[in-house]
Amino acid sequence: MADDLRAPAPILSNHGCRLNAYEAEAMRELAGQAGLTDAVIVNTCAVTAEAVRKGRQDIRKLRRENPNARLIVTGCAAQTDPESFAAMAEVDHVIGNTEKMQPSTWAGLATGDTEPVQVDDIMSVTETAGHLIDGFGTRSRAYVQVQNGCDHRCTFCIIPYGRGNSRSVPAGVVVDQIARLADRGYEEVVLTGVDLTSWGADLPGQPRLGDLVARILRLTKVPRLRISSIDSIEVDDALMRCIAEEARLMPHLHLSLQHGSDLILKRMKRRHLRDDAIRFCEAARRLRPDMTFGADIIAGFPTETEAQFADSLDLVEACDLTWLHVFPYSARAGTPAARMPAVDGRLIKERAARLRAAGEAAVARHLAAQVGRDHAVLMESRRMGRTPQFAEVVFETDRPVGQIVPTRIAAVTEGRLRAA
Repeated sequence: MADDLRAPAPILSNHGCRLNAYEAEAMRELAGQAGLTDAVIVNTCAVTAEAVRKGRQDIRKLRRENPNARLIVTGCAAQTDPESFAAMAEVDHVIGNTEKMQPSTWAGLATGDTEPVQVDDIMSVTETAGHLIDGFGTRSRAYVQVQNGCDHRCTFCIIPYGRGNSRSVPAGVVVDQIARLADRGYEEVVLTGVDLTSWGADLPGQPRLGDLVARILRLTKVPRLRISSIDSIEVDDALMRCIAEEARLMPHLHLSLQHGSDLILKRMKRRHLRDDAIRFCEAARRLRPDMTFGADIIAGFPTETEAQFADSLDLVEACDLTWLHVFPYSARAGTPAARMPAVDGRLIKERAARLRAAGEAAVARHLAAQVGRDHAVLMESRRMGRTPQFAEVVFETDRPVGQIVPTRIAAVTEGRLRAA
């Protein structure tokens, strides 16, 4: 009977990137430790105007469904525009990206001893949050935050103003956490961050991401290590050696490419040119022939001509990209790109659709090439797992969740590989 009388645990709605999802799990733990109940927490994203719109829509929906709960808004959109969220009638509290990772914030929310808006200057933050999650993800794959923030100022991007400057988790802390995860039976760990290849620049001796990867693989027994999105122009020699020599480093890299035209890349204030991206992909594939690439590409950036868009379409083939994340350009107030001559919205939508079609064709080619091949498949559910290149594999009979299963690919069915 006592259990039935307990106040309901907080509802948590997460938007956006894998790092946001990681932090949402941390907030769930912090709120529970503080004893916060009967609350709704919305962790927003600011990467596009559409992401912000969906966040507001979610807030209104959750308020209708939970009229008596306290509604707390946090995340990148709340950090960059706290006043507009505080002005929403549905919202009780707005907390920033730094504050959301502090136990004291949740203690204050639990007792009611707190201000309605707690959002400080994130540019003054010099350390990553210390709250680590052992085992966030699935029963087979865990995610570990090693970096936060970004020192770059791409003209289209609002994220540095939501995340602050780049800051790194010390290597020893990362290695200890991954060792614990491996001891608990996790077969795969994914390194996450906002700008992963900047890891280490703020640490003593300025180590590089490749140094961290090599140290993890040397000092832990984790069977599989995966890297999330990286900036290819910042990849260091040590990471290239790991790509060449470390079988436990998965042959799948997601690249922040953004465009295929040199002029647009310059207007974006990116740090690479088209040929840099192509050379990196060629070099990585020479070192690891089974390497696959994903990429972020923006369609319809201001001033983009049809010929410049064609350069992005062609980049899919030139770099042999497989997994595309296509973003129709979305103006973010306060960014330099928002003041540049805009491309017609209908044209942006049409170009994004063409890029997505190119991505779907690339995936189909990749999957077709796997038929008849053997893969070590990490099971995410009883009948679905993923190859080292992150392609989904479906099984007709149950397999043990969380284990790596040697598998021969028999066919492609509805966009997924099918095990023999």
